[in-house]
Amino acid sequence: MAGLPHKILLDESQLPTQWYNVVPDLPGPPPPPLHPGTLQPIGPDDLAPLFPDDLIAQEVSTERFVDIPGEVLDVYRLWRPSPLYRAHRLERALGTPARIYYKYEGVSPAGSHKPNTAVPQAFYNARAGARRLTTETGAGQWGTALAFASGLFDLECEVWQVGASYDQKPYRRTMMETFGARVHRSPSDLTRAGRGVRAEDPQHPGSLGIAISEAVEVAAGDPETRYALGSVLNHVLLHQTVIGEETLLQLAAVEEVPDVIVGCTGGGSNFGGLTFPFLREKLAGRMSPVIRAVEPVSCPSLTRGVYAYDFGDTAGLTPLMKMHTLGHGFVPDPIHAGGLRYHGMSPLMSHVYELGLVEALALPQTECFAAAVRFARTEGIVPAPEPTHALAACIREALACRESGEEKVIVTALCGHGHLDLAAYDAYLSGRMVDEDVTEERLAPSLAGLPSVPTP
Repeated sequence: MAGLPHKILLDESQLPTQWYNVVPDLPGPPPPPLHPGTLQPIGPDDLAPLFPDDLIAQEVSTERFVDIPGEVLDVYRLWRPSPLYRAHRLERALGTPARIYYKYEGVSPAGSHKPNTAVPQAFYNARAGARRLTTETGAGQWGTALAFASGLFDLECEVWQVGASYDQKPYRRTMMETFGARVHRSPSDLTRAGRGVRAEDPQHPGSLGIAISEAVEVAAGDPETRYALGSVLNHVLLHQTVIGEETLLQLAAVEEVPDVIVGCTGGGSNFGGLTFPFLREKLAGRMSPVIRAVEPVSCPSLTRGVYAYDFGDTAGLTPLMKMHTLGHGFVPDPIHAGGLRYHGMSPLMSHVYELGLVEALALPQTECFAAAVRFARTEGIVPAPEPTHALAACIREALACRESGEEKVIVTALCGHGHLDLAAYDAYLSGRMVDEDVTEERLAPSLAGLPSVPTP
């Protein structure tokens, strides 16, 4: 390892000044979101109660690049560009000829990739005159990021956290409150959506779909409040492309071209942020990496979901989006990777998957935490539960290279640290962690509840 770089750093002057929009480079555009009442494509006026004009414009943009406002760049410089690491010690432990690189987003104030979009969302909302932002959060990474960003732009922040994660990760709640947010366990008694769920099951573990319903309901009922979403939508994936743009520069600095790019997927923002700039290069014929999404077997929206129009939330308050979905009524098991417990997948990522431009794999959480412990003991970073899925897939690929002798370049995004997720590691190390699969019988009711949308 002597003489070989452990981390590849960029200067602040190399911070990307534009976000990349993959839509113009795809063979065709994704299907439009529909109004649930008319089943016609929604317009800007339909989104105006929830989002400011700038974000609505980004949501439907066909421009290849979007300039990053100077006020956002000023905040990004607190932690960006983030480091790209070469996993020398993990490679040696695996005995693989593969070269493994990981883009580490845990250096942000919130400890994850989420501030990449929280900061611009808070900025645009503040500029539009909003007083308060509402949102959902699973593991708490997104809620923490939005609480941080809201404080920078003098916005109030109210968060509905999925009940299972609220109970599992109390210190994440404390971190959100430290940044100034009000945090509620979801489902709550504060909204019609939450009360409806609790009436059927007072001990309901919650889901991201339910938490979204609560946050949207509150935002829609107050003209000074707007809703902010941590994943799924086009503008969120757009903001996250700073990850991939930096990674391209860092790999070029050490004259590497990726053979395999791996990322965990819940709603798709981390995975899209890493991979879309590389997909641009692949579509242009400048490189040809395999791009692989990794999801939990307990919430397999890409590998077992159907591609159909569905609501983004449990109560049916959002527009209908064409996406890979397990059904908006599906409630995933309370696995420790709370950020991956979403019934659907980003419509844009679903479209890319349908085009055959990425592949997908579902893994059990015990394999993922085994990979995480191995990674922590070699690389010195305790990963958040979500990216353990990508690490497990990287290790699978690296071990295959050991058998074949191939010297593949494997790239992944370590999208956050697990310093506030140690209860999950305790469950794994003590042998209490179990794997939860999803039977066809369990999927059937939620898939049967998909909205009826005529095929054009």
